[in-house]
Amino acid sequence: MSHPDASDDNEAETPDESDVDAVVSTDGGTSPGDAAGGLQTDERLTEKFESIRQARRRRAIGGGVVLAFVGFIFVQGLNAIEIFTEYLNWGFFGESLRNFFPMREYFGTIPFVDVGRYFAYIRDENLLFNPEFGGFIDGLGIFAIFGEAGITLAMGVVGTILGLPFALLFGVLGSERVTPFPFNFIFRGTMSFIRSIPALVWTLIFIPLAGLGPVAATLAIMVDTIGNLGRLFVDELEEISDGPIEAMETTGASRPQTIVFGMLSQVKTSFIAWTLYILEINVRIAVTVGVYGAGGLGQVVEVQQNLLNWANMMATLLCIFLLIITVELFSQRLRARLRSDEEKMGWRELIFGFPNRMAESAMK
Repeated sequence: MSHPDASDDNEAETPDESDVDAVVSTDGGTSPGDAAGGLQTDERLTEKFESIRQARRRRAIGGGVVLAFVGFIFVQGLNAIEIFTEYLNWGFFGESLRNFFPMREYFGTIPFVDVGRYFAYIRDENLLFNPEFGGFIDGLGIFAIFGEAGITLAMGVVGTILGLPFALLFGVLGSERVTPFPFNFIFRGTMSFIRSIPALVWTLIFIPLAGLGPVAATLAIMVDTIGNLGRLFVDELEEISDGPIEAMETTGASRPQTIVFGMLSQVKTSFIAWTLYILEINVRIAVTVGVYGAGGLGQVVEVQQNLLNWANMMATLLCIFLLIITVELFSQRLRARLRSDEEKMGWRELIFGFPNRMAESAMK
């Protein structure tokens, strides 16, 4: 006969299956639930990686299709301009390029570009300076003193000044914040129509009025400024904050007061910066229309090109480069001074400190 206490001891010492699972799990083993969860995690990772691979495959296929389409359009464009049928005179082109840079020997042995020939032509043709400008007051020689470059600069400056008030008017009225939809599209459509016609074509339109010369070119630049600058003004007005506008309306301000002090006050700095940027573009346009007879440096380029005098043409191009760089430098410094977060820099530091700034930039 077995002892009752012994039976109880044996039953107490026999471990239960749940206790075994708990011990195995506690000792670092994997329970059936954990194993199932790990399997599901692996499946999700596999699906995720497969989704990424499919997305990459789709992007690669899409990129290939886009690249093939662009290549097809490019080839069709080359065919449209007849580049495959036109004869390209590379020999004459190379000879012309050599004539752009006349050579001479310095110190009897060192060959280099004949810079003196450029300077002589610039001086003789008054491209950058006219000693007979007639005075600043009587002859209005503020621009005339710079010779042909002054005429080009005057066309760009006067065209910008004439177009600025109209650009401001069309820009403000073209904004949906000022003129409700769809009436604002009357002004936007007008500016779009102006932008669709190049400045050169506007010059041709004004020839019956003023003849082929600086006046027609200036009027063309004025109209072109209305379209381009007005569009930039519209975009700036669409991005302004509503807070100042609501504050003005709360105080009982009239509609014109709200526009001037609530809207334009927020974008006056941007408007000035965009106007200076358009001035840079207009000086380039003045050179372009000058090539077609409107005067200035552009017309000098056209005359020398017709005479096949490539060295003089290169000298004129150097004057154009100097004029454009000067205007851009002036515009850039004014825009920088409008930005309060930029360190103020004088003209002397701007010019003479340029090598140091380039060296510091290269060392970064």
